[in-house]
Amino acid sequence: MPQKASIDSSSGKVGPLARAVALVTGGGRGIGRAIALRLAKYGASVAICGRDEKALAAAESELKLTGSRVYSQVADVSQSIAVASLVEKTEATLGPISILVNNAGIGLFGPAHEKTEADWDRILNTNLKSVFLVSRAVAPSMIKQGAGDIINISSLAGRNAFAGGGIYCASKWGLQGLSACMAEDLREHGIRVSVICPGSVATGFSTGSGSSRGLKDPSKVLSPEDVAHAVELIVTQSPQSFLSEVHVRPLRKP
Repeated sequence: MPQKASIDSSSGKVGPLARAVALVTGGGRGIGRAIALRLAKYGASVAICGRDEKALAAAESELKLTGSRVYSQVADVSQSIAVASLVEKTEATLGPISILVNNAGIGLFGPAHEKTEADWDRILNTNLKSVFLVSRAVAPSMIKQGAGDIINISSLAGRNAFAGGGIYCASKWGLQGLSACMAEDLREHGIRVSVICPGSVATGFSTGSGSSRGLKDPSKVLSPEDVAHAVELIVTQSPQSFLSEVHVRPLRKP
């Protein structure tokens, strides 16, 4: 896999996250890009990964403008070998990861009985297995540090059922359970595991060919920055507490 890094260690960047190193999966576009930019603007060194090299390059260019240290790598986080490489090279370049945002995700909608085994594998591997793999790779370093934030981007579809959502909801309901159990396993090590459940967000995920649901009214949906704000709230929460689950809904129903 191609990888690249750009570092400006002389930037003297300050902010509430100036000592943090964040890894955002699916960070090249949409929600992941907005989260990466928000963390960088607050002073964190930021690593992003994804499968689209051009999108990563564009996001990296934006991140560099914040003055934060940046690392980007093309990686398929549903593959354990790629995950091991990603975490190793991120920590070698930027330092121990203290914030992990598991954002990578895809959608495929329609009746479950009409879908293929390949459809199931693609959705579950991307939306659920990747969270297991990346969190497992990052946890030992966080345990050694005695602190860290793992934030899993789920969906209100992880709490609600709807026609045509069988495989997607299965992945997000599974993510809810995994996140809750990880929180119990890691809290005694000083690691906070949180899950964010957004409603409809105006991204290519919601409007592209991977979704048959569409958006009823684009003016009445969340923006990627709304989800980034929720991440900001979690990572700036006082250290003796954590926000275990955040639901982010549009003010007006789409």
